[in-house]
Amino acid sequence: MDFSLLELLNRERAARRAAILVTRLDDSSQRLVRKEDGYASDPLAEELEKRFRSGKSGTIETEEGNVFLTVSVPAPRLVIIGAVHITQALVPMAEIAGLDVTVIDPRTAFATEDRFPSSSLKADWPEEVLNETPLDAYTAVAAVTHDPKIDDFPLIEALKTGCFYVGALGSRKTHAKRLERFEAAGVDPALFDRIDAPIGLDIGAASPEEIAVAVLGSIITALRKAPELSP
Repeated sequence: MDFSLLELLNRERAARRAAILVTRLDDSSQRLVRKEDGYASDPLAEELEKRFRSGKSGTIETEEGNVFLTVSVPAPRLVIIGAVHITQALVPMAEIAGLDVTVIDPRTAFATEDRFPSSSLKADWPEEVLNETPLDAYTAVAAVTHDPKIDDFPLIEALKTGCFYVGALGSRKTHAKRLERFEAAGVDPALFDRIDAPIGLDIGAASPEEIAVAVLGSIITALRKAPELSP
């Protein structure tokens, strides 16, 4: 074991950055592939991509012999903006799916422990919460308040940070007005296509519970199947 590589791998884990330790089984030589450095030219690029998506370690066969990939991928997080009925249904579903969930809503009438007993509830403005716990590439953001004063800031931050999923509740007309505000705020319009709006898979969802299923489906799709969004 190359302890300098192990130390570097632990630093990547602590910073919530993805990395893969590549170990040749014939001679035990090792190298570390950091996702943020890019790996398109790596001879194992295709396999590395699959492993970064799945998060699973394992042995693969190569022309130079068997290689073991030790995959370190941050646990995916879900930040929900808005303690509404959809959120009440989405939180337990997302937690069962293995997501670390945070609910943010400054409206104390909605953000109560009675309504969200098992979630990480933050009854504060998104600006303050995200200043303490910044977004990252392994975070999904779902904004469901219908209130631009609450939704806009975290959505813009999610686009700038490169969150793997960015979704917003609202009709197409509402979303068009949202994009006008974002452009006026200096957000690059090239990022707008990354917003899932209207939020969730198109399954004809009507009730809060059905919408929650649609949203979770979109999040899992973005995490496991979507093309890379970051360079």
